[in-house]
Amino acid sequence: MAFEDFRENTAPLQEQAQKFIDSNLAYYKLWGFKVAMRSTVMILKFTLILLCVSMVLLFGSVAAALAIGQALGSYAYGFLIVAGIYVVFTALLFLIKDKIAEGPILEKFSEIFFND
Repeated sequence: MAFEDFRENTAPLQEQAQKFIDSNLAYYKLWGFKVAMRSTVMILKFTLILLCVSMVLLFGSVAAALAIGQALGSYAYGFLIVAGIYVVFTALLFLIKDKIAEGPILEKFSEIFFND
């Protein structure tokens, strides 16, 4: 008899526990979706901006190389000078890459994951 009373008294508790688990599961699904979408949108924006900057850089580099080549009398020298500028720029970026990339990216993703 006592076991049946105990079972009757725990039935509402089991229902409440199941509702709690279901609501927590729904919450974390929504939170995961939100984080995934914010990250995806941020990566898409970055990719589009990078594409536009790359196109401007490409056409600007060709124009600069042609202008320098015309001034020097040889287009090959113009393209070599522009390539040399890019080599120097790449070497500088390689030396300071951690300060430029790691900090801001870590900060942005930390904001997305932990500030909500």
